[in-house]
Amino acid sequence: MSDNHGHQHGPNLARAGAKHRNRLLGAFAIIGTFFVVEAVAGVLTNSLALLSDAGHMLTDVIGLGMALAAIQLANRFAVPGDQGSGEPGRSQHTFGLYRLEILAAFVNALLLFAVAFWVIIEAVRRVGNTPALLGTEMLTVAVFGLVANLVAFWLLRDGAEESINIEGAYLEVMADLIGSVGVIIGAILIETLGWNWVDPVIGALIGLWILPRTWRLGRNAVRILLQAAPENVDLDALHDKLAGIPGVVDIHDLHVWTLTSEMEAASAHLVTGEDVDGHGVLDRARQLLHEEYGIEHGTFQVEPESHRGCHEVTW
Repeated sequence: MSDNHGHQHGPNLARAGAKHRNRLLGAFAIIGTFFVVEAVAGVLTNSLALLSDAGHMLTDVIGLGMALAAIQLANRFAVPGDQGSGEPGRSQHTFGLYRLEILAAFVNALLLFAVAFWVIIEAVRRVGNTPALLGTEMLTVAVFGLVANLVAFWLLRDGAEESINIEGAYLEVMADLIGSVGVIIGAILIETLGWNWVDPVIGALIGLWILPRTWRLGRNAVRILLQAAPENVDLDALHDKLAGIPGVVDIHDLHVWTLTSEMEAASAHLVTGEDVDGHGVLDRARQLLHEEYGIEHGTFQVEPESHRGCHEVTW
């Protein structure tokens, strides 16, 4: 079996760590602190809009925490077992711990769904029975929340262009900016016009804003956990292209999957004619994956046509 290791490309999170960890920590501290402030203020002012925005901030905290954890784990397990020395102490995590990022994303999606549904249900319950609200206090907290989000947004902006992991946290903060603006508008209407009913409406809108993004996050996490092929990879087309490599007479056990963000892998058995140069077939297969699909980690078993036994595997 021949393997094109992608470790020089794979640990993008590890490389991003040295450059972006401090900014992530800064954003995490700011959003984490203000989540507590906004949650307490939401309870004291009876504002559902503030509570829903605090719930969204909680998901920001989790998202930023996931980004930090992924970077730390990528640094720690970036090259598991690459040395081939066979010495004791080799990690049992042969692909590192990159999948923890996906597990965390799935848990985050479940939490987001819970927050969104609670906010929507509470908003329906409050319509026509909105409690007294403290508009001025609500406005003050919302303005400071907007400032906190703007600072976190600025801290993550550059990193979002280089790492999809940080981009996820960046998008969470950007979405929360919209929530903060909604709370400010609601607070102004409550304070100037006495429209207390605006509060549950804005809270519900924030909850509805969370749902589509949550669905996409959860769906992508489940696809990766189930080892589905990336959506941009047409397996039939890939099969035909590999089959078109000169000397290849058959292909079986073709698999393509995502390990974590920006890390995709593929494996296949390539059956060749008896006198075909296996090195040339391997090079062409690796080049095809790299140039047409951006997959750097391809593992290919090049086997002569007379070889027997592989098809006996039934799964």
